[in-house]
Amino acid sequence: MKANRCSPVHAQLAALQPQWEERRGMKSASRIAGDDATKLQAAALADLSFLPRFGLKGPGAQQWLENQGIAPPAQTNSWASLPGAGVIARLGQSEFFLEDGAAADTVAAIQTALGPGAPGVYPVIRQDAGFALAGMRVNELLVQTCNVNFAGFGQGEHTAVMTQMIGVSVLAIRTEHEQMPCYRLWCDPTFAPYFWATLVQIAAELGGGAIGADSLPG
Repeated sequence: MKANRCSPVHAQLAALQPQWEERRGMKSASRIAGDDATKLQAAALADLSFLPRFGLKGPGAQQWLENQGIAPPAQTNSWASLPGAGVIARLGQSEFFLEDGAAADTVAAIQTALGPGAPGVYPVIRQDAGFALAGMRVNELLVQTCNVNFAGFGQGEHTAVMTQMIGVSVLAIRTEHEQMPCYRLWCDPTFAPYFWATLVQIAAELGGGAIGADSLPG
């Protein structure tokens, strides 16, 4: 099957001559030359834009999600896990962001069930670029790029932050990984090439750089 979607940072990834795999209708860089534990001892950035994502909002959004068997976070600016390593973030009192894990189909099911909308519930098309930032020195990178104290995120707090990094608006969460700091970042796809290039450059200065999606810590 031919890929029918393209990552916002496809050109930047292609320049690294990665090992490509088609995932969810998008060519994904599964491995990049030089991927090893050394990069993760510093700071490493992977493109996860292939993962399906969707949003919904409205006064009836929470109840509608619960009727679909989804338990949304109780508090605003927080997130919870979905089956298959997906996430759901509550961006406001009545707005939600969902993203599937690599092998889950929750987003497609929710999008199909909602269709053009329901009473008090409105779909929000999400075409964000999605990245994972991980490594033992990743907080040094974050200090250089954002004024939020990401190091203060506790693994059990499930905080979701909407902020700016290097002048780009992002949604950021700290994922549950025991061995090292790991963050998920989403931004507008039009800013993604600049965002990617800048973070990769800073990561390289710390001894890391770009990695393939399959090189992320499990």
